[in-house]
Amino acid sequence: MSKPVLQKPNPQLDLVLDRVVEVPRDLVWEAWTKPEHLKAWYTPRPWRTVHCEIDLRPGGIFRTVMQAPEGGAEVDNVGCYLDVVPGERIVWTDALLPGWRPAEGARFGMTVVVELEARGTSTRYIATALHKDETSRRRHEELGFHNGWSTALEQLIDHIKTQAGH
Repeated sequence: MSKPVLQKPNPQLDLVLDRVVEVPRDLVWEAWTKPEHLKAWYTPRPWRTVHCEIDLRPGGIFRTVMQAPEGGAEVDNVGCYLDVVPGERIVWTDALLPGWRPAEGARFGMTVVVELEARGTSTRYIATALHKDETSRRRHEELGFHNGWSTALEQLIDHIKTQAGH
């Protein structure tokens, strides 16, 4: 097991989802790193992810396009991977574009750390959203971080179980 990126989250700046889920770590990793899988679970329903680009390397693109219900407006989210430890950790930010280019008008100006720890046939799943200031963190929380990320995680679990025939 690798050491976590964060020693201790800062409650004024960070939002955290930490759960043990009843699916294997390698399948959670695949769900996060393969566009065809990520599109199936990433956006809380009734929204959907209609496009996904993944170049899984530091400096590579992480892009999702989310669409509102009934073919509504699309929201394009582009970020850059900062760190990738296969099977264990993904770190990306919307503050940078691919190739480390600074992003103007980033939606949240956040960095996301997703850490996966094998627990037998289960996985400890820790998703941490780091924000630049309390206002950004509060805005993200008010927009539904806890409910949205929890819903997406449930969708990820359902997707894995459907794919694996569990």
